[in-house]
Amino acid sequence: MSDRLPIKTPTSSPVPFQLDIPGAILVTLPGEQLRSHLLNLICREAYQEGDFMLSSGQPSPYYINGKLVTLHPQGAVMVARLLLDQVHPETLGVAGLTLGADPMVTAVSLVGLYANRSLFPLIIRKEAKGHGTKAYIEGLNLPPGSLIAVLEDVVTTGQSALKAVDRLQAAGYQVSQVLALVDRQQGGGELYAEHKLGFSSLFTIAEIQAYRHQLELSTTA
Repeated sequence: MSDRLPIKTPTSSPVPFQLDIPGAILVTLPGEQLRSHLLNLICREAYQEGDFMLSSGQPSPYYINGKLVTLHPQGAVMVARLLLDQVHPETLGVAGLTLGADPMVTAVSLVGLYANRSLFPLIIRKEAKGHGTKAYIEGLNLPPGSLIAVLEDVVTTGQSALKAVDRLQAAGYQVSQVLALVDRQQGGGELYAEHKLGFSSLFTIAEIQAYRHQLELSTTA
């Protein structure tokens, strides 16, 4: 008699949306096609409208849960491939504030390895660890002065990524740029410019809302 527990098939929730593209093809698609598929995934899975309170304390009529894309197997690959193209060649590490950046730095590091680029992932804690080394930064120790790119899923005011920048600089690293999945265009880019940080995002909120509108029209036609 088998001592294995029976596996129950979940029936209460629908299977998450997936692109009809094999993984082997997804990793080789040209950038523009990749970007189009990623936009589709964001609009279908991560974008919601309603009454929301953001981490910045601002109310908002919409919300983008970037983790529903960066923790999606296909989404992680697409995000990482597109961000990797924007990371400066001299960069040694990719870092970000936990929790939103955690899957991003890991994915970019792994995809980078397959592209013959060694990018070491670093995770920045919001508070110092309360035991052991009591570190703010998790990951391998890189040489002082190493160039680091900071990653963020959704940028609003820019304060979250700036906390990561401050921690990295305090640890002796140089931060060259902030790269994001989505820019809500609510002051983040201007804040980074004030701190002389390069900034770019894969998408703006205007692009996402325009595409979402197209999807809604196509489903009601």
